Amino acid sequence: MHTGGRVGQINLSYSIDTRINKCDTIYSVEFEGANTDMYRFQSRIRYSELDETGYLRLESLLDYFQDCSTFQSEDIGLGIYYLKEKHLVWVMSSWQIVVDGLPGLGETVTVGTSPYAFKGFVGYRNFLMTDEKGKWLAHANSIWSLLNTETGKPVRPAQEILEGYVLEPKLDMEYAPRKIEQPGTLEAGEEIQIKRHHLDTNYHVNNGQFVRIAIDSLGKENRVKQLRAEYKKQVMLGDILIPHIGKTQDDKYVVVLKDKEDGICCIVELQMEREQEK
Repeated sequence: MHTGGRVGQINLSYSIDTRINKCDTIYSVEFEGANTDMYRFQSRIRYSELDETGYLRLESLLDYFQDCSTFQSEDIGLGIYYLKEKHLVWVMSSWQIVVDGLPGLGETVTVGTSPYAFKGFVGYRNFLMTDEKGKWLAHANSIWSLLNTETGKPVRPAQEILEGYVLEPKLDMEYAPRKIEQPGTLEAGEEIQIKRHHLDTNYHVNNGQFVRIAIDSLGKENRVKQLRAEYKKQVMLGDILIPHIGKTQDDKYVVVLKDKEDGICCIVELQMEREQEK
């Protein structure tokens, strides 16, 4: 384990359903340390998910969180095929992820999620990753918008969606604002052309890929303590992204990913660990 986190207890409340693969199990549990019931699945960290230091990559952590919410939606009948039939899609508006300590190869982790509010066309959801002893490895807040895929306009969730997701109390964490403040000075980096490996099933750049592009543009090896991401515009295959990099007065890096027309597609803020914290 890279560093410490908060400790709680995990009580299994439903039988394990081994439907994913030998490394994944899905179940719903009560996590006492978080004071909330969360939908969860358990997994082991794979070699393909590690960075060069031997710990879970940040974009792999995002994948775990997003997979968890996808599993929940599929299990309650509100998954990608339901959304496709209704011409709907949930689009990420913002992330706030706090890293308490990243797991290494073969470690067993539990990943949990719970929605805590709907306001108009916007949904709010927490995420949590813990180790086998219930120690917090990472926790997150996320904001999503429901869009009609035919019109591109936001729509309010139907009653069956509101009834399908059981709202839970907000996770006990320090919540940052959704909007990320940009530094006064930004320096343009090298252009990145979007390839197929950047895309998700909606043919847009995956949320985690925006983060990977932002981190790579810094060219730094420091571990990330907190990530914030604000998504502004969808990016497609063949599009060009140009990172514009700056630093805030409190030593946070901000990467503004713009298109060729200087339109902002995504803003990523990265707070790095200091040497004494490693």
